Amino acid sequence: MTRREVIRGVLEWRRPPYVPWACSFTQEAREKLEAHFGADGVEEELQNHLLGLGSGIGFFEEIGNDCVRDVFGVVWDRSVDKDIGIVRGCVLNEPTLRGYRFPDPLDRRFFHDIPAKIASEGDRFRVFQIGFSLYERAWTLRGMETLMMDFYDNPGFVHELFNAIADYNLAQAREALKYDIDAVYFGDDWGQQHGLQMSPGVWREFIHPVLKRMYGLVRRAGKFVFIHSCGDVDELFDELIEAGVNCFNPFQPEVMDVYELLPRYRGRLAFHGGLSTQRTLPRGSVEDVKAQTRRLLEAGAEGGYIFAPAHAVEGDVPIENMLAFLDVVKGQRGVG
Repeated sequence: MTRREVIRGVLEWRRPPYVPWACSFTQEAREKLEAHFGADGVEEELQNHLLGLGSGIGFFEEIGNDCVRDVFGVVWDRSVDKDIGIVRGCVLNEPTLRGYRFPDPLDRRFFHDIPAKIASEGDRFRVFQIGFSLYERAWTLRGMETLMMDFYDNPGFVHELFNAIADYNLAQAREALKYDIDAVYFGDDWGQQHGLQMSPGVWREFIHPVLKRMYGLVRRAGKFVFIHSCGDVDELFDELIEAGVNCFNPFQPEVMDVYELLPRYRGRLAFHGGLSTQRTLPRGSVEDVKAQTRRLLEAGAEGGYIFAPAHAVEGDVPIENMLAFLDVVKGQRGVG
């Protein structure tokens, strides 16, 4: 079976020949892998089963002082976080979209390399990525605290803003669906270490209906919906399934019981992630990492599970621990 076929089987609730994986790394962590495997050897060594297409966090221009500006006009300070950064300033100073122009969702930079990637790595499961897909995009434009107040003070504006963001994403998804892809991935963080960032009622009023619009387009096209939300959000799983979600990431063991959730949702929701990036990977021993990896593979053996660390691996993880989980997943019977 190809890697693409293995992932499809996992999502269709068939027992896979082994548990597939798709692991990501921050810039600092990836530099450690490049030093170990060589700059050109990392992807071959990883053997990831998901092929990321598009650009999940978009495109940026350097503006000096370790800052970059994205296509929405948001300035990000990357003096500490080299991968994404911290938002500086505010694009939408008032609760209105008057005078603001959204960027072009069909910018060819999102799509130009899709045919070449599919041609060279077509045995991988093809996932078009849309990051900051709703709430996150809104607060980067408006400011998090201000958006939280807007939920109560300016609800009409929030509905307008969220639907405008969805229109942008839908235009991009429609274009992506013209290619031979398998899924669309939507990234949006709603959780914190304990509970949601907003009340469940606010999430249901402002976010859930718009998710149904976006996810519904993909499902009607016969493709799978992958989503990402960091934090303690398992109280939303049933509603996410109803909205059209097939696979949830990052499946954080620090904030949810991954071993209870896997069997409870088998047949309804697949999971991608699970290996602790807050405790085991940075602070555990090689044997700790291998033991947790083996336990996750055993739990996911019946299907509905894609192995990965619960976040892009950070730079504080020793290279030995990175190699430890890779050795275990690649060492599964039948995997070269």
